[in-house]
Amino acid sequence: MKASIHLGKIWNIPIGLHTSWFIIFALITFSLGTGYFPVEYPQLNAFSSVTLAVLTSILFFGSVLAHELGHSFVALRNKIPVKSITLFVFGGVAQIEKEPNSAGAEFRIAIAGPIVSLLLAAGFYGLGTYGQDFLMISAPSLYLARINFMLAIFNLIPGFPLDGGRVLRAILWRIMNSFEKATRWASASGQLVAFGFIGVGIFSMFNGDISNGLWLVFIGWFLQSAAASATQQLSIKNKLQGITVADAMSRDCIEVHGLTTLHQLVHDHVLKGGQHCFFIKGFDGEISGMLTLQDITRVPQLKWRYVTAQQMMVPIERTVQIEADTELLEALQMMEAANINEAPVVRHDNPIGLLSKDQVLRYLQLRAKLGL
Repeated sequence: MKASIHLGKIWNIPIGLHTSWFIIFALITFSLGTGYFPVEYPQLNAFSSVTLAVLTSILFFGSVLAHELGHSFVALRNKIPVKSITLFVFGGVAQIEKEPNSAGAEFRIAIAGPIVSLLLAAGFYGLGTYGQDFLMISAPSLYLARINFMLAIFNLIPGFPLDGGRVLRAILWRIMNSFEKATRWASASGQLVAFGFIGVGIFSMFNGDISNGLWLVFIGWFLQSAAASATQQLSIKNKLQGITVADAMSRDCIEVHGLTTLHQLVHDHVLKGGQHCFFIKGFDGEISGMLTLQDITRVPQLKWRYVTAQQMMVPIERTVQIEADTELLEALQMMEAANINEAPVVRHDNPIGLLSKDQVLRYLQLRAKLGL
């Protein structure tokens, strides 16, 4: 879930908006401004209703952000890095860089979000009750109290990847003493819950409630995809056990002098030799950088005759270097944390190849064809 708009950082965690967020923000604002506030509070004029609708929508997504920050805070306390938080059409997602290393940590991280939502519900309810004589305060506060309470209850449904599904996985993990078995059971429960949403949504559509029914179907589809993805990731993780970077890396990176032009590289090595990566040597004969086909394509073709490999290379000290004997799964996690698709592979500080996500995919496909 890549953010399209970056809002800043909290606790050094990038906060962003996905493009789909604008759709749900507009729908919620329209619904509140033309339906909820005018019906529940007819004494409000049109301008006040629209103003409250915009303010309430912003505070609602602020509540969703607080929910995700609850997860993130506990994750950081358990020394688990959080890569980003993104708000999107179905709410928000905090992307942690690795799975918790214990059932207890999993439970604490999962339950933190709903606890924050319940605390917000209580806070907004108190504010709405205390300020009941001030409609501009009580109206949005009471709505936000209900919506945060519903957000907590919804997330506690025991279907992975909802928070309740992660709580369930933590409990099963503790009982079974197996992360893999717990994940499979939690994923199965998630898919069951997802099909339940889809079934209720289709039933609602047949009974005339098209909009709510369609929304439930979309939620069910999203949950089913996410739950199934958890099982697939677990399967891939099992297949990567015992495989090192040296097994899957590309070895067709050749050494070229830094003064070689991009035109020479493309015509002498890429087109004729099929090479996609190069280690660049300096005047002292030492490797000083790396250049990939992706780096070359950033330069307009008309300039290839005048731009050298040394000018476009990434200095070797600025790359994320991975030791050849590193477990492949660990290497992929390192690349994900650094937000890169490829990295040089070294042995005793000497570059010997390139690891890319595409290469790992091809390697897995080859093993699957061979029945390994």
